[in-house]
Amino acid sequence: MGAFALRHHKSYLISPPSTIIARLLIHRLPGETMASAFELIVDQLADPHAQWSLGTFGAIAEFMRDPDEPADISRDETWMSVVTPRGGIRLVARPSLRPIAFETITTQAWSQRVAFCLPAAESAMNRRAALTELGSDTDALRPQDRDAIRFDLGLGAAQVDCCIRSADAELIAGLRAHAGRSLFEPGNPAMGLILRHSPPRVFVTRAGRAEVYQSIPAPGGKAPEGPHTHVLPKLLAHERTHAATEPIPRGFVSCAHLYPAHPLRDGYGRARPFDTLRYTAFQRLLSRYGDIEHVRLKRNVTKAINAGAGPEAIAMPKDRFAQASIRVALRQLKASEGSSPALTAWFAAHDVGAANEETEEQGR
Repeated sequence: MGAFALRHHKSYLISPPSTIIARLLIHRLPGETMASAFELIVDQLADPHAQWSLGTFGAIAEFMRDPDEPADISRDETWMSVVTPRGGIRLVARPSLRPIAFETITTQAWSQRVAFCLPAAESAMNRRAALTELGSDTDALRPQDRDAIRFDLGLGAAQVDCCIRSADAELIAGLRAHAGRSLFEPGNPAMGLILRHSPPRVFVTRAGRAEVYQSIPAPGGKAPEGPHTHVLPKLLAHERTHAATEPIPRGFVSCAHLYPAHPLRDGYGRARPFDTLRYTAFQRLLSRYGDIEHVRLKRNVTKAINAGAGPEAIAMPKDRFAQASIRVALRQLKASEGSSPALTAWFAAHDVGAANEETEEQGR
């Protein structure tokens, strides 16, 4: 695709990932939190292999880009944005923003991500329950979109305002005619208007905003490759802020998610040979931003197997996240070193059936 575009709002250099992931300090002073989170955001937004999402359980906007895709990258002291022809994202530095790194089980392997969380009170958005006109979108990522009209879809989500934006007079008039009504109210034609016109979607949290310019697929259709959104009413009805498989600390709410480059698949989910560098990079992030007890448990599993111990050496804990840590450790050993009779015995004891624990998660 076209040339990579880099715009400087202020002169800066994007530091290599090693400057972020090499500092393995688990405990940091409160004043370090914002700098640490924003450094991670800057490094990962600069990586075209990293992917992002903003939203809630049942409604998310996903942003990703190809390495050769034109990208307008902008940064100031407290925010950074990336905009491509298919979508864009802007993330902001906030004093209380806390990165939480973790891994979860998938059908055959594992996923890895970092949730950027805020205290629940600081994460709260407007929770509008009906279609609402918000006026011109003056905070739009692209200057040409700032006179267009933004409408909150009224999904009532705790930590995200899910919106659409349009400069189309017909769509604007149609939505204004049904403002104040629930989008899911029987007989409300507003959703049909949105699907027909397929306007840009704009998801806003206290951590930033994501915009998707690609068309909305027809009902039952497949989401396009690249930036896209999911709105799933059945999941929204649970009124949860995140999937149960995510170990978000009590009192915190996830406002953005980072999906660093995965060692076993590319950005479109296609299998690739195990990438040691990608694997090591996330393990360092996990050591810095993850649950230290789960990190130790994974290391203990690896040490036990390498020492020739049987699966009885590690008792399966009752905590679901600790259980997932053991299973992830086994799958990572198999991916990096191959199968063996010893590893097969551990799988039989601790990972029977390789059940899918991510069926409720979206997009990954």
